[in-house]
Amino acid sequence: MNNHHGAHDLVLIREFNAPREKLYEAWTDPKLLKQWFCPKPWGVSHAELDLRAGGASLIVMAGPNGEVVENRGVYLEVIANEKLVFTDAYTSAWVPAEKPFMTGIVLFEDMGDGRTKYTAIARHWTAEDKTAHEAMGFHEGWGMAADQLAALVATL
Repeated sequence: MNNHHGAHDLVLIREFNAPREKLYEAWTDPKLLKQWFCPKPWGVSHAELDLRAGGASLIVMAGPNGEVVENRGVYLEVIANEKLVFTDAYTSAWVPAEKPFMTGIVLFEDMGDGRTKYTAIARHWTAEDKTAHEAMGFHEGWGMAADQLAALVATL
């Protein structure tokens, strides 16, 4: 497995007391994704996930004051229980977005004993975008979401 991180990567690594199948399910089942994906008080009001290379995703995030943020993207690689790669560079299969911001790479590695090493990488086109994402709270936001993910998979 290629663990080479690029210069414009932001990386979150966690170890979960849960098998990778459950973590993968939480990433790929819209009903589950809605329960952990956004740091509270934000939430996901709508999720459509077409899990295949070229399949579109639409995740609508809702804020506490009526904010609505639509995240459109496509999956580039889908390996069940192992790896998800997605990007906002396209809004649907190979239709370019106005401005590509990042490619997300999520790795689920079996550590044995029902534990999983979880690596989430946000890979950016430019140093500026990486810095902007960091300033937006990548580590806090993705960290809080990972905490919510851990709490959810403990119940599955």
